[in-house]
Amino acid sequence: MIRGVNQVVLYVEDQQRAKQFWTEKMGFALAEDSPYGEDGRWIAVASPDGNMRMVLSPREPGAQAPEAPENLPNSNIMFYSDDVQRTYGELTAKGVKFLAAPSKMFFGWWSMFEDGEGNRYALGEQWGTNNPL
Repeated sequence: MIRGVNQVVLYVEDQQRAKQFWTEKMGFALAEDSPYGEDGRWIAVASPDGNMRMVLSPREPGAQAPEAPENLPNSNIMFYSDDVQRTYGELTAKGVKFLAAPSKMFFGWWSMFEDGEGNRYALGEQWGTNNPL
């Protein structure tokens, strides 16, 4: 039986810049940084809860970040926090750019941030007793 998702691929322009963003600003752990192929690197970062890894894979030349309206995330990776407002304050202090300040929605607190690669992500509360599926 499938128990969850343990790894996703995030396409980036600059692996080193992405690695610095996710480890230094977002608090992810460097899970792996190894040679891959002839000239490449396999770089993966682990989420602070340890349940998911993101592989920071080079974007193909000429490929663009996914399209979405400016007021919505363009990444299908959505992050959670126990307290979106507190996390917003902590990450803003570290220089993370938020495109939407925390706001209370019908499904709980929500915000949106951007990495240095042009990817926009949703940040919400974790599903649980306060946010049932």
